[in-house]
Amino acid sequence: MRKLSILSTLALVTVAVSPVYATSTEWFVGAGVGYQEDNIEGKSAQNGEDGTYQLRGGAIINDHHRLMGTYSYIDKSSQDLLLASYDYLHPVSKRVDIYAGVSAGFADSKIQKTSSTDFAWGGQVGAIYEVNENWSTDLTYRYIDQNYNENDTKIDYSQQVILSVDYKF
Repeated sequence: MRKLSILSTLALVTVAVSPVYATSTEWFVGAGVGYQEDNIEGKSAQNGEDGTYQLRGGAIINDHHRLMGTYSYIDKSSQDLLLASYDYLHPVSKRVDIYAGVSAGFADSKIQKTSSTDFAWGGQVGAIYEVNENWSTDLTYRYIDQNYNENDTKIDYSQQVILSVDYKF
């Protein structure tokens, strides 16, 4: 039984990964700035609105699938977000794609001197405009659910609107 399980897992992985080798892949790096609003409730509730800064990188596979790693920072709640994302890209015109996707990762937040690293997950929608072969801009709305719950203070969710510039190589 164990051998059958191992063989079937290897067969499934081989079938799933095989199309990736035959695909066209574009790698990219980028940076962005935007607005983030944290819904902070409880004893240390505060206005969670502030600017956010972002570094990101990843790959676009077959012009329709984007895998991306993102690091975001917001100063007000000393929050670091590290997310992995998948987006499905849909072309609207030769230079414009719209997308929707999911994200998961970790948020490290510090509110009133209490720090906690927690699981974060959510989704995003947006649009990409290709300036030329190597440069593009990206406007993203992202909703992130968080598990921060320390000293009777809770971050229920965060929302981001970010404008990014990416370089493809």
